[in-house]
Amino acid sequence: MRFPLKMTANLARYVASQRLRGSEKFPMVLMLEPLHACNLTCTGCGRIREYKSTISEMLTVEQCVAASDECGAPVVSICGGEPMIYPEIGRLTREILAHGRHIILCTNGMFIRKRLHEFKPTSSFFFNVHLDGLERTHDLCVEKDGVFREAIEGIKAAKAAGFFVSSNTTVYKETDVNEIAELYAYLDTLGVDGYMLSPAYSYSAVQTQDVFMSRADIREKFREAVALLDKHNLMVSPIYLDFLRGERELDCTAWGTPTFNPRGWKGPCYVITDNHYNSYREMIDKTPWEKYGPGNDPRCADCMMHVGFETTPVLGVKRQLGDAWTMLKWQFSGRMGGNGNKDAGNRPTNGHTGSGTLMPPPPQNAELVTSDGRLRVL
Repeated sequence: MRFPLKMTANLARYVASQRLRGSEKFPMVLMLEPLHACNLTCTGCGRIREYKSTISEMLTVEQCVAASDECGAPVVSICGGEPMIYPEIGRLTREILAHGRHIILCTNGMFIRKRLHEFKPTSSFFFNVHLDGLERTHDLCVEKDGVFREAIEGIKAAKAAGFFVSSNTTVYKETDVNEIAELYAYLDTLGVDGYMLSPAYSYSAVQTQDVFMSRADIREKFREAVALLDKHNLMVSPIYLDFLRGERELDCTAWGTPTFNPRGWKGPCYVITDNHYNSYREMIDKTPWEKYGPGNDPRCADCMMHVGFETTPVLGVKRQLGDAWTMLKWQFSGRMGGNGNKDAGNRPTNGHTGSGTLMPPPPQNAELVTSDGRLRVL
């Protein structure tokens, strides 16, 4: 299986019910950002720069759960910022799971070991650890040494405790796909359950614009990438991969992945901010969707991100004969859990010795909240 059976069945049932109702626009994944603060300053990240003036603001658990219920998406991607520095991240995940949602918690992995005791393994929950390459490359991308090693130790700890773990890779112009193949081979030995990857979006707030790709660059890069990576449990739909390789066109359906953060419902999409709305319905009804997408807005010209396009065939836009069979075959041809090679620790990878020995626990004085209850921006 590509994903847990329960998640797959619930998503299929949800999509079928929406189509029976004749819903034109419905969400698949809620991008929930309880905060924008982060302990890193990744080169390609637009969030910490775009929301600099409100970087210390946070949503309450109650606001997050209410947004999830209001939206109704079956999957909640908890992102940010770094959600593992959200003080009540454990309670937040428990509350959302109790409401019948599935969670993908996107993290840089640095606080997994410290806060793992706040979570319980379930087939409805994934730790999704961001890794943009092997040690030297990844630490360069996140602008801090030691991040890769701590993320790897977090992955090991989560897998040992029985959690599902996936990884997420952002592909830039200089990304070496052979290195990503080596990364995936290494993560397979740790039992990682699947891999997500997507081209970067050229945030205007990011000063280093030469790291981003044009559409032609993306297609060339992903033709090479898929040929090398397809043997792994890619959690990226085959139809979206065809789009990334230039073998198929898809329309942007940004409403399929709405974003909620401390400013409200972000419109029109995860990467472009033209407005913030007070409610999900207001965002859907008042966003002029026809004005966005490639060919309509210059900011969309080179965007091929999963948040805009991967949900498109699921939502029924530009469906082709055979799409359902393609997706069904893809789901049942996957294999979660890596290859379980216990010799993982003996394979050197780009400066990471992989000795298998857990690093010392993080300092106990690295508190996330000040004495007066405010978030400490690390």
